[in-house]
Amino acid sequence: MQHNALHRRTLLERIFHAVCFEGIATAILAPTAAWLMQRSVVEMGGVSILLATLAMVWNIIYNAVFDKLWPVSRVVRTAKVRALHALGFECGFIIIGVSVVALVLGVSLIQAFMLEMGFFLFFLPYTMLYNWAYDTLRLRVVKRRQTRVSIQN
Repeated sequence: MQHNALHRRTLLERIFHAVCFEGIATAILAPTAAWLMQRSVVEMGGVSILLATLAMVWNIIYNAVFDKLWPVSRVVRTAKVRALHALGFECGFIIIGVSVVALVLGVSLIQAFMLEMGFFLFFLPYTMLYNWAYDTLRLRVVKRRQTRVSIQN
């Protein structure tokens, strides 16, 4: 049972993971994108929140599928695996994000693609580092809880 708790992630945990991921990213990107696009922080903040919401849904779906196809019990999460995980997530989200950015900002698909490429260059290392840090902290928390439970029993 303890081994399963180490590897199993609940829907609530997946939501927590996604909200933290997107919240930190939005706090960084909204003012940066506003400055780069010469648009208001409110407008770019709105776009960031919309994209973050879409990304959260994509994050939950993508990570659930990833964990099912390559579970931690079978695949060691090396730097290479984490890089491929991040690359797969970002490539999938580029497809989603380009059409949304073009529609909401009223820009061409090429302009939206260029903005998405900027986001991609931010998110690729951010995704890898965030998930690595999250998994490291999660492992510590789960092990600490297991230790407390075994001490109480």
